[in-house]
Amino acid sequence: MSIPREIGHLVLNVTDVERSTAFYRDVVGFQVARYRPDGTGTFLTCGVVHHNLALFKAPEGAQPAQKGQVGLNHFAFKVDSYSALQAAHERLVEAGATIDHIVDHGMTRSVYFLDPDGIEMELFCDTFGTEAEGLAFMQATPGQATPMDITEPEPARPEVPTRDYTKIK
Repeated sequence: MSIPREIGHLVLNVTDVERSTAFYRDVVGFQVARYRPDGTGTFLTCGVVHHNLALFKAPEGAQPAQKGQVGLNHFAFKVDSYSALQAAHERLVEAGATIDHIVDHGMTRSVYFLDPDGIEMELFCDTFGTEAEGLAFMQATPGQATPMDITEPEPARPEVPTRDYTKIK
């Protein structure tokens, strides 16, 4: 069986393409790869691939997603380091974005926020030095979301236990 190699990109319907483009560019840190001259869409990149995020004008009368409804819960974007996450948090606060919650998941530290249309997003940094260590922690723990103060120095990395949480009942 062939399997997906990675998640390619995310497409959001937004009420105001220009407002959302400014938010994702100036506050979150994406770069514009293409802006449709008619204002119906923008393609944004993290600087490596053609686009990671696309913003399309929602149809007239489109209803906003409701928290907890079936469908996408949130989407996460990785930053390089804890200090980069702290700087992103500062930009979000300065821009007046709603911060939903800030937590330590063990393998990541995360800032959850709402975009201008109320769509929940997450910015995170990895806790461990390698992807393999992060995966080992994920597989060995039942999950955690410990509230944290992002303005404080970075917490120590947790130990990786020797349990197995990969079995489905």
